Amino acid sequence: MPKILLIEDDEQLARFLMRFLNSEGYSTAYASGQKEGLRLFDENAFDCVLLDISLKDGSGYSVCAAIKERSDTPVIFITASADEACTVAGFEIGADDYIGKPFGTRELLARMKNVMRRHQRSSPLLQCGNVTIDPIKGIVLKNGQELSLSALEYRLLLVFFSNKNQMLSRDRLAEELWSLTKEFVSDNTLSVYIRRLREKTEDDPQDPKIIVTVRGLGYKAVDG
Repeated sequence: MPKILLIEDDEQLARFLMRFLNSEGYSTAYASGQKEGLRLFDENAFDCVLLDISLKDGSGYSVCAAIKERSDTPVIFITASADEACTVAGFEIGADDYIGKPFGTRELLARMKNVMRRHQRSSPLLQCGNVTIDPIKGIVLKNGQELSLSALEYRLLLVFFSNKNQMLSRDRLAEELWSLTKEFVSDNTLSVYIRRLREKTEDDPQDPKIIVTVRGLGYKAVDG
């Protein structure tokens, strides 16, 4: 079931859209503001984000930019600010589509399906050894079986697989975690996350073949 994140400050419109999307077979999460929207995005894997520009505690532009820094999840602006300048600004920060209010639900559904199809074609699976990441579904498979990873574990593994065979320093990895949590990441915290990933992805965590240590420098993901 495709998962949609709706970030919209008009609660009446949000309830209507959620009922419609749920009736069409989508799972929909809702946030009325920037902070809550980004929290939900970081804690879950979504197939598409529907985003208003005017939010209670910030700007949809800021939310879109933050989402695009974290992932390539499709973002569609749904907003009353549909003049050319707003439309251009939205596309410049990475929006995948833009629909002005008022709009028809069938038009919205068609646009969602279109951007998700484009995204699926442009996002191949990422694989190292017997572990595969499906960026569209936001899942990780080992030998075809889905692994249970936290949001931060998933994001960290995505960094490794997106930079396969490249050495990543501990500082670089700590920065990646900080960009998601905005909290200081200690050397010990990073080691804990590396250990947890190895326990879930490696056949033998004591002799890793996928996330390997580059002694004195950092780590890299290789085809085990």
